Amino acid sequence: MSTSTKQHSFLYRNGLGLLFSALFVVTLIAQAFTGFHKHNSELAQDHAPQISFVAYLNTGHFISATFENFESEFLQMALYVILTVGLRQKGSAESKSLDEPEEVDREPQPGPDAPWPVRKGGIILKLYENSLFTVFAILFLISWWLHLYGSWLDHNEQQVLNGQPTDTMANYLTQANFWFETFQNWQSEFLSIASIVLLTIFLRQKGSPESKPVDAPHSKTGK
Repeated sequence: MSTSTKQHSFLYRNGLGLLFSALFVVTLIAQAFTGFHKHNSELAQDHAPQISFVAYLNTGHFISATFENFESEFLQMALYVILTVGLRQKGSAESKSLDEPEEVDREPQPGPDAPWPVRKGGIILKLYENSLFTVFAILFLISWWLHLYGSWLDHNEQQVLNGQPTDTMANYLTQANFWFETFQNWQSEFLSIASIVLLTIFLRQKGSPESKPVDAPHSKTGK
């Protein structure tokens, strides 16, 4: 550990990750409790018995709402990571340079401080070179399936309450409801990516690594 790192407190070194992790936990708990009350309110309207909070966490209502959002976020990050390898946007702080070589494109060099896969080499290194996209893609697929599973459970619960027959998952996939839930989240993620890519051409935030320097020309591409 370097001398400069030793001089900083644990909170200073990890503040960004800790803050967003805490915000995630707080808002997930808030979602669970508000969703629990909303779901029980809907059950009361259908003259169905109320359920406990623990039981609610196993319902399609909670599972679908939770993983519907996870799915779109992981899709956003997976596409962002892989598409910025080859695509450019002139003037954007989120793009690689149009002409100059980038540090992220150089071949990895083994050394005492390099991660273990770099020192190992071979197939391990090849997997590690694409590990960020791979993990985001796997998390997206898992979240997509759990969103589908939860949405299907919630749909069938409503079918039972309405005195109608339940659907198989395959049949549910052919209906509009799941895809409406899916596309309304996906389009918002694509909008957010387009916004950060395009707005950083003209707008600045002093001190942020996601912005170009305040005095940088609009045509400057990359940070």
